[in-house]
Amino acid sequence: MAVSVTLPALGESVTEGTVTRWLKAEGEHVEADEPLLEVSTDKVDTEIPSPASGTLSSIKVAEDETVEVGAELAVIDDGASPPQAGEGSGAPAEAPEPKPEPQAAPAQPQTRPEPKPEPAQAQAQAPQQAAPSGGAAEGTDVVLPALGESVTEGTVTRWLKAEGEHVEADEPLLEVSTDKVDTEIPSPASGTLLEIVVGEDETAEVGAKLAVIGAAGAAPARASEPAQPEPQAQPEPAQPEPQAQPEPQAEIPAEAPEPKPEPAQAPQQAPAAPAQTPAPAAAGEGAYVTPLVRKLAAENGVDLSTVKGTGVGGRIRKQDVVAAAEAARAQAAQVPAPAAAPAVRGPAKAEPSPLRGQTVPMTRIRKVIAENMMKALHKQAQLSTVVEADVTRVMRLRARAKEDFLAREGVKLSPMPFFVKAAAEALKAHPSINAKINDDGTVTYHDVENIGIAVDSEKGLMVPVIKGAGDLNLAGIAKKTAELAGKVRTGKLSPDDMSGGTFTISNTGSRGALFDTLIVNYPQVAELGIGATVRRPVVVDHPELGETIAIRDMVYLTLSYDHQLVDGADAARYLADVKARLEAGEFEGELGL
Repeated sequence: MAVSVTLPALGESVTEGTVTRWLKAEGEHVEADEPLLEVSTDKVDTEIPSPASGTLSSIKVAEDETVEVGAELAVIDDGASPPQAGEGSGAPAEAPEPKPEPQAAPAQPQTRPEPKPEPAQAQAQAPQQAAPSGGAAEGTDVVLPALGESVTEGTVTRWLKAEGEHVEADEPLLEVSTDKVDTEIPSPASGTLLEIVVGEDETAEVGAKLAVIGAAGAAPARASEPAQPEPQAQPEPAQPEPQAQPEPQAEIPAEAPEPKPEPAQAPQQAPAAPAQTPAPAAAGEGAYVTPLVRKLAAENGVDLSTVKGTGVGGRIRKQDVVAAAEAARAQAAQVPAPAAAPAVRGPAKAEPSPLRGQTVPMTRIRKVIAENMMKALHKQAQLSTVVEADVTRVMRLRARAKEDFLAREGVKLSPMPFFVKAAAEALKAHPSINAKINDDGTVTYHDVENIGIAVDSEKGLMVPVIKGAGDLNLAGIAKKTAELAGKVRTGKLSPDDMSGGTFTISNTGSRGALFDTLIVNYPQVAELGIGATVRRPVVVDHPELGETIAIRDMVYLTLSYDHQLVDGADAARYLADVKARLEAGEFEGELGL
């Protein structure tokens, strides 16, 4: 019998994965739960175990190829399953790793009929992971994965399951926050949450054990007659024999349509609910919805009870809310036409926020931002200096070049690259602006211009970094800015994207502000604010007309800095160089004009 190996869901926001390495070749024998291949996503790198014992008869997705969740990766011929299952200790020894075990349900009942019942019972009393020799207790450790090269620890912000509750493989188990990203950690296996090792608001290092999942009645236990009811009775009262097969079906195997949606919903819905009902029910009040999704829904006026989730088990994802909001706007756009005439007088009245009158916990990202802001104010003597720049030439150049630039470079030409270019060039001549005060009283003057761009995102203030901005031309800066902006919008910023900055630029004028007194992005010593570009009459010195009044594009540039290292004269000289570069507007060569 052919058993399909599919790409499991590795988190709510993960929709695809890349095969990085096959650990077995076609024609090789593989044991059930033995690591079969390695897969990388934008959240995690992991091994995919074999759903059955047998021969790897066909590899469908080659290394370095990317496929969507649920896609077929390979086919295993389990003709040799019964003999392999008889070996007994081989399968349980590998049991701690079977993250995507749910996919294997169709084949696993045949592969390990005898060895599983006893471990399945034992794991209900002991949270420790089973030893290769097949000890009395069997469980799977939930560990904190590496969430970026520079991330060494994370804080558990919320457990989505309680001890004793049933959980499906790949079902979101807890929320973890680091100083870079907030993410959900999925369960590595189906079973019962036997023990929570790290509580909420506690911090653990990467690789630390967070919890233990018992292999409560996975596919092997279903095939065994006596032990099946006991493990299945642990998660929920109605999960004896009938529930044993849906549990491991948390993924998307083609042959088992009914259990697909059920696993993720089983803990939240009635145990006997059919497979098709959980999806719509996920939009109801009883289902868990992430704080990000709730916030996005509130901001867009989306009623979550009307949204059908497309995530694992029918959970509502950010994309579902965005799609619902866009659909509502598109529908509303057709209605206002008759009433457009009387509505010309002014903007619509702002709707009250659903947060009015509420007391809610501060998100981990907001806590980190708050801590950094206070650290900056307590450890720096901050001061701000403001100059006004005439950027008329830059705006005219951009208007002339933007169409050809888009066709040639593949990205739009916004005003931002001009400011980044001018700021980066000036940093090379003013090392005290691009520096860092060390704890031992020394000063490090950076030899590279890594410029962070402050971005207002759904999660709060994010600062992705353009590495080596001082060595990039306008096209390079524009491409990198577009790339990082795209990652902010899609929530795919990695910790490395936000590390290593030596100087920050904040476009405070994007919302119409003329200028701001910024708080420096600690431990940097300076930050440049760009105000709104405003067309207004100013006095100019014309070579023929002398002093006259003309309509010009004007902008305020604010430099906030640590007065411990940067003097007011240093700040003024730096701003003067940035102003001169922008007002000269000599970027024709880089724009192909």
